[in-house]
Amino acid sequence: MSEVRACALSELADAVAHRVEVGGCPVALVRLGDTVHAIGDTCSHAEVSLAEGIVDTDECALECWKHGSLFSLESGEALTMPATRPVPVYVVRVDGDDVFVALPGEAR
Repeated sequence: MSEVRACALSELADAVAHRVEVGGCPVALVRLGDTVHAIGDTCSHAEVSLAEGIVDTDECALECWKHGSLFSLESGEALTMPATRPVPVYVVRVDGDDVFVALPGEAR
């Protein structure tokens, strides 16, 4: 599996989305405690940056700021309307203070 270093773990505040580019693809990273999630940063409904939204820690989801759709950080599924299509989810590996994300062709 091909990976790209996305950022330092210390750059990620807990329960706050952070936008990065991985292989030219926008990705939203969200740290929840010791776990880092990576999902496609473009809302499947409104085509806006999800990293500008609010993290819902109870649902383990990221809310689109434009229309309020929730996207699962674990599966990428749209949990609420108006979005109906999922966003990609990428494999994350943390090594020390480095956060690696699998290249977009390696979505799970």
